[in-house]
Amino acid sequence: MNAYDEYMKGIVKPMREELVQAGFSELTTADQVKETMDALDGTAMIVINSVCGCAAGLARPAVREALEQADHRPDYLLTVFAGQDKEATDVMRSFFPEVPPSSPSIAFWKDQKLAYFIPREQIENFEMEQIKEHISGVLDQICSE
Repeated sequence: MNAYDEYMKGIVKPMREELVQAGFSELTTADQVKETMDALDGTAMIVINSVCGCAAGLARPAVREALEQADHRPDYLLTVFAGQDKEATDVMRSFFPEVPPSSPSIAFWKDQKLAYFIPREQIENFEMEQIKEHISGVLDQICSE
C-alpha cells in the first residue's frame, strides 16, 4: 500500500465507523455485495457513503437520527463507500441501474428490488432535519407493511 492509500484509509476510517456504529454492515468487496444482495429478503436501507461534506454534515447524521427515531426500521442496514471501495460500489449500483450514480445517496430495497432512492441532489443544499424527515417518511412507507 502506498502512502496516499494509507493516508486515505486513515481519513475515511471515522466516516466508515459512523455508520457501522449505527448498525450498518459495511460491504467492502464486490463479492460481499453480490452475496448479500442475492440473499437479501425483506427490506434494506443502503447508504452509498462518501467523503464529501454533504455526507459528513447531512447524509450520515440524517440517517442516524432517522433510524434512532424510527417507528419502522428496515430488516437490513448496508453501506458501501464510493471512491474507496470502487468495485463494491459498482456492484451495488448495478442492482439499481435505472438510477444514475450518486454519492452520497440512500437506496431503499424491498421485495428484491429498488423501492425508493434519495440521490445526492436531494441531500446537498437541504437542511439535515429535512433529509431526516424525508428518510423517516420513506421508512414508514416501505417498512410498515
